[in-house]
Amino acid sequence: MNPVVLITGASQGIGAAIAKAFAKEIRGVKLALMARNGKNLKKSAQACRKAGAEAEVIPGDVTDELAVATMARGVLKRFGRVDVLVNNAGLFEGAPFLDTTVAQFDRLIAANLRSAFLVTRAFLPGMLQRRSGDIFFLSSIAGKQAYPNGTAYCAAKFGVTGLAQVLRAETKGSGVRVCSVHPGATWTPSWAGSGFKPDRMMAAEDIACAILDVHRLPRRAVVEDITLRPADGDL
Repeated sequence: MNPVVLITGASQGIGAAIAKAFAKEIRGVKLALMARNGKNLKKSAQACRKAGAEAEVIPGDVTDELAVATMARGVLKRFGRVDVLVNNAGLFEGAPFLDTTVAQFDRLIAANLRSAFLVTRAFLPGMLQRRSGDIFFLSSIAGKQAYPNGTAYCAAKFGVTGLAQVLRAETKGSGVRVCSVHPGATWTPSWAGSGFKPDRMMAAEDIACAILDVHRLPRRAVVEDITLRPADGDL
């Protein structure tokens, strides 16, 4: 059976790299790619199709409950199920605690944490019913180790880590595998203009490779957490 893989935030960076990795390495894979940037999302889907995958473009806001529900109905109508869910959508903005506005805090919690909750809630019932599925949560080193000027981002990513751990505890023995992924500095468009060089960081393809390898493990094994850092250490 050809797997159906849904990836949020698939228009660029790590999300696009994950989509391309599945397209290149798993024959007959079907990809449901979701992001807000429709133009970049189409480019990502086109690259996946060239690699031989079937790729469906789903522009939308994963922080919006109604949009996620609509998206889920469309995906299930189109593909019938989701076998692999990658909660990759997210947003980074740095600021000290006292400079973090309520609006900024809410925005980052929504983009990083609320989105993962909404999308997972939409597809978990089907996985439980089939007693099979892989769910990946893209947390961060910032979801394990706090740092200055990361008030909202660290709070959101710690929340993602906790959400993944709760779901893992609740789904043991169900056939659903849950993995929390904690990348360190990874070169994506968000680093442009930062002054750091790409070769000092990991590539988005490195994270994609790790996720693909975890998915390929026999169903009797689960990787609960992945921590990846640049070879020369954190920035």
